[in-house]
Amino acid sequence: MIEKKIIKKTSLEGLFNKLKLDGRRIIAPKDKDGQIVFDEVSSFNEVAQNYIQTTLSAKSYVFPRYEEILSYQFKDKDIKIEDEINDPVPTVIFGIRPCDARGFASLNAVFTWDYQDAFFKSKLENTTIIAVSCINSDDYCFCTSVGGGPGDTYGSDMLLTPISDDTFLDEVVTEKGRKIVSLAPEFFTEATSDEKESRIAKVQIRFDVKELAEKLNSVFDSDIWLEQSLRCVGCGACAFVCPACVCFDIQDEVYGDRGKRFRCWDSCGFSLFTLHTSGHNPRNTQSQRWRQRIMHKFVYQPERLNILGCTGCGRCSRACPTDMNLLEHLQDMMETN
Repeated sequence: MIEKKIIKKTSLEGLFNKLKLDGRRIIAPKDKDGQIVFDEVSSFNEVAQNYIQTTLSAKSYVFPRYEEILSYQFKDKDIKIEDEINDPVPTVIFGIRPCDARGFASLNAVFTWDYQDAFFKSKLENTTIIAVSCINSDDYCFCTSVGGGPGDTYGSDMLLTPISDDTFLDEVVTEKGRKIVSLAPEFFTEATSDEKESRIAKVQIRFDVKELAEKLNSVFDSDIWLEQSLRCVGCGACAFVCPACVCFDIQDEVYGDRGKRFRCWDSCGFSLFTLHTSGHNPRNTQSQRWRQRIMHKFVYQPERLNILGCTGCGRCSRACPTDMNLLEHLQDMMETN
């Protein structure tokens, strides 16, 4: 049951300070040399305002780009192994957009569907997500086409929506969100009206996801994959900025009689991603890798985990160095015979 409350804009700094005093690390959008990125902030004044989207998503705080899994040491015929799971720092991700909050749900579905990934799970359990609704959007945004929206609460513990120049509607979604309210109850009052829909951005629905999945299956052998992938350079930027991409590699580094095993981000768009030791590569062209990326997000993952692998944030299109626009490509596929 979502509880609706009101918090004044002037009280957000007080809430921020209460969270800090409670020992929480606060991650928020921050202006760094003209780019809005997620970073740890020590004061409310550091939090960026009035932005559409950050350059990168916040997924690295639960799924790091590089993460040691274990270390080991050889001693004669024995091997000493030490796990690297540590207690995560209690964290609040503040000011995240609803599309990014939804991304955490997609990550969670992957990392817990057949095996409870302790590294990911421990971080997510110690993370509280306070999202802020979007009052502006751009042509890259298509959250409404994939089940989300500028005021979507899914994946958030708490969602703030500016309903006037000095007032936020606070939708308390989870027990984590209720704990935030109980930490500073003096800043919250009960909501007597809900003006949310008139305040949030309007994002047009561009396609139906069920129809899209059917179309993608029907064009599996189409030349459209080659046509669309001709510009792709396989750089992986789309995967690294995506809030829902989960591909990773596991590698070992050995120094004498010691070594460590780590997990690091990977991408199905890389030419080495499916390369076998024999030298055979079942997806040896960029068009096959592009097809895999789209099919995974919109067909395979929904069929297996009942959740899309895309949140409609538009980052992949903004970040692509060759201007491959995912939304335009999906719309083209819908029109393919």
